Amino acid sequence: MLHLLQKPLEAPKPSRRTFLKMSAGAVGGLIIAAKMPNAAKAAADAGEFVQPFVHIRPDNTVVVLSKHLDKGQGTANGLATLVADELDASHEQIVLELAPSNPQLYANSLFGVQGTGGSTAMPNAFMQYRQAGAAAKAMVVSAAAKEWGVPAGEITVSGGVVSDSSGKSATLGELAGLAANEDVPAEPALKTPDQWVYIGKSFPRKDVKNKTVGAPNTYTIDFNREGMLTATVARSPRFGGTVKSFDAAEAKTVAGVVDIIQIPNGVAVVAESTWPAIKARDLLEIEWDDSAAEIRSTDAMMTELKDMTTKPGLTVREDGDVDAALEASAKVMEIDYDFPFLAHGAMEPLDIVGEFDGETAQFWFGSQIPTIDHNVASTILGIPFEKVSINTLWAGGSFGRRAQGDAHPVSEISFLLKAMREAGMEPRPVKIVWTREDDMAGGYYRPMSAHKIKVGLDGDGNVTAVKYNIAAKSIIKGTAFEPMLMPNGVDHNMTEGASDTTYSFPMMNMDQAFQETPVPVLWWRSVGHTHTAYVMETMIDRIAKETGKDPVALRLELLKDDPRKTNVLKLAAEKAGWDTPLPEGRHRGVAVHKSFGSYVAEVVEISFREDGTVKVEKVTAAVDCGVPVNPDNIRAQVEGGIGYGLGAILRNQVTLSDGYVEETNFDTYESLRISDMPEIAVHIVPSTDSPTGIGEPGTPPIGPAVANAIAAAKDEWITSLPFTKAGLV
Repeated sequence: MLHLLQKPLEAPKPSRRTFLKMSAGAVGGLIIAAKMPNAAKAAADAGEFVQPFVHIRPDNTVVVLSKHLDKGQGTANGLATLVADELDASHEQIVLELAPSNPQLYANSLFGVQGTGGSTAMPNAFMQYRQAGAAAKAMVVSAAAKEWGVPAGEITVSGGVVSDSSGKSATLGELAGLAANEDVPAEPALKTPDQWVYIGKSFPRKDVKNKTVGAPNTYTIDFNREGMLTATVARSPRFGGTVKSFDAAEAKTVAGVVDIIQIPNGVAVVAESTWPAIKARDLLEIEWDDSAAEIRSTDAMMTELKDMTTKPGLTVREDGDVDAALEASAKVMEIDYDFPFLAHGAMEPLDIVGEFDGETAQFWFGSQIPTIDHNVASTILGIPFEKVSINTLWAGGSFGRRAQGDAHPVSEISFLLKAMREAGMEPRPVKIVWTREDDMAGGYYRPMSAHKIKVGLDGDGNVTAVKYNIAAKSIIKGTAFEPMLMPNGVDHNMTEGASDTTYSFPMMNMDQAFQETPVPVLWWRSVGHTHTAYVMETMIDRIAKETGKDPVALRLELLKDDPRKTNVLKLAAEKAGWDTPLPEGRHRGVAVHKSFGSYVAEVVEISFREDGTVKVEKVTAAVDCGVPVNPDNIRAQVEGGIGYGLGAILRNQVTLSDGYVEETNFDTYESLRISDMPEIAVHIVPSTDSPTGIGEPGTPPIGPAVANAIAAAKDEWITSLPFTKAGLV
């Protein structure tokens, strides 16, 4: 479906009636509030304050709309923290909602479209949501001043209560309608850090209750519309395969089946509920055309990747004549690494609900890049952009899985809805459900990759040069993101964390090569950093071992020009007691890495069970992510990132045999076991720098830190993941 994405990723320009007021003080001119259109005027008449990010209702609830999809990482709560602090609302009155698709109001300024990913939510929205809260407060204060006949300077707001020096008071809800009629301040006054009530302190998660009690329609998997049908799709068991022919006679005998329809990527079974849809799908007799399908095993694909690393590729970084420097070195270390395909394994598999009446369409699901989804639906259904609505629901995890460049869930349901209409079927809502097996065997994996490293050392053990070749399938090449994210044909998603290393090597060159395969790949939590950090950080420990240097001391020596990375490394080492003896049977390893603007160092302690398998006992982490908006959430994200990365390195891989996926559920692709989860201590560096991402940076260091601890204990270096290959799990 890539041809559908060649149109520009933009929506129609806003009309004069809906022209948005821009804040001169906002980062990049970000929207914080809008001039009052008709709908907002009607809301004001009803006593409600309605602005793009903040709604204040007459019942005194303050709704904060998150323009970034919340997939469990706490984004919506973090943005609410900013609004609540600047508005001086109470924690109890805050309500979280997810914004619908509207690129004029809710674009990610770092993407140019509405979308979530790359740990950009807080860096993108920190000032915008603070200003939205401050603007709302200024409008409330102005309204109160007029209503009470007192100067605005005599009015204060605290805990959601507005009061003046004479004793008059009102809630935010009581003043909402009046505030909505006030002018939007172009540059609302922001609090200074010493005035913050919630930022940098605590703002408990507001989304926990609904998730804990199983509130209806929280997630797409349990979302329901009156009269809704359920569909499952039989897709090719080999990537790139297409339907040659099919027989649905037996499948149509299943009670509850409404119709069976071929769509571009398979055969859809439409039924009254999920069970008959799955049962009937199993009875379909389909002949697949595998002429363009991937029919190799992953072993054969890895052999190809390793061969590619032995040849010159596309230049990513070139500091000088590395080959000559290596030739002149006293010693050259050569190391080969390989990493497998990884599935995302989110708790909620993909699912989507759609309705189409021939003129308008609505969708409900956890949309991570709504602008792409919106454009694709509009194109397939043949209706204007403004006739499509995407209602964003909470997502039960993603780890990159929902950030599709090809918008395949929307594409799939749009083709189905269109086909159902063309067949004369009654226009009813439809939910397409992916089973766990659909999701695991459906591709969009972290790319498998091969890496070849050559490190030169002089007679004193100093690094002279580094040569780094990497081969993998590109996540970006061939997608709508290519013009934006592959300047000069280079895919930095593949090499990030290595090509931009801050280790002060005298010389480093890096090449990349792209594997061609129909297996779809996608961003996976921490993207390129997930494998480049492993390579770089185990390489540093091997240099330390070769030269007789302490691993922390060597890193500090090589990080002389990176004070923030130096600081987190020192903090983690100090808190872990790096220079103190360990109990018998314990071994330490360390890694430090920068990703998505944030710095994380991790020191691990491991032991070995009687059967020789490894047990990670403790992880001490230090993180610098700028202003720590919500310390509890930062700790939770680092802990989650460690657990996610640890599970991957221990056991996870997706393998193909003759093109067929072998791991199709959690029995063969195991999540981290509770018995594997270590004790974790997270230490946050105080900072006044702008906040940076935290959803992903905790993941990259854990793998190499554990590998380095194993090497410290056994002098064995693991260069092929997962650890099951080495018999350590």
